[in-house]
Amino acid sequence: MTTETTNPVTIEAPEGLPYVDIERVFDAPVAAVFDAHRDPEKVKRWLGPNGYDMQIERWDFRPQGGYRYVHVDPDGGRWAFNGTFHSIRENELAVQTFEFEGAPDVVSIESMTFEDLGDGRTRLRGHAVYPSLEARDAMVEHGMAKGVTEGYERLDALLAERRPS
Repeated sequence: MTTETTNPVTIEAPEGLPYVDIERVFDAPVAAVFDAHRDPEKVKRWLGPNGYDMQIERWDFRPQGGYRYVHVDPDGGRWAFNGTFHSIRENELAVQTFEFEGAPDVVSIESMTFEDLGDGRTRLRGHAVYPSLEARDAMVEHGMAKGVTEGYERLDALLAERRPS
């Protein structure tokens, strides 16, 4: 399920640099957006591309906590990811590692900042640094924009459930 939004996602992968910046505004308070990243039952409803089933094996959203999940595509293909949460500041920041198990030893470090814009709106900024330009380019070329965009549309729908009509 998706919801209409006027808040586009911006994804920048600067030429020659091994990082990606992602930015998106949500029409929901910081605490709700942060909680949607912390609570595994909520994460499972929005993270990743449309049509994939998300199976969370571990989601320990705290400093030095870890995670592992598997996305199962409509044809039964399995795509596993894991990492460690490093720094977590309530309603402000989350820093984690991220590894696609199909490309072992290619680990990115990602930070997400949650900015209160007032009026019940939040700006989410992500910054992911890869070990090489080739690793960054492979991530971008294998559907990152589709997964992020579709996931954030589902996050909009999840957050809208909390808002009064």
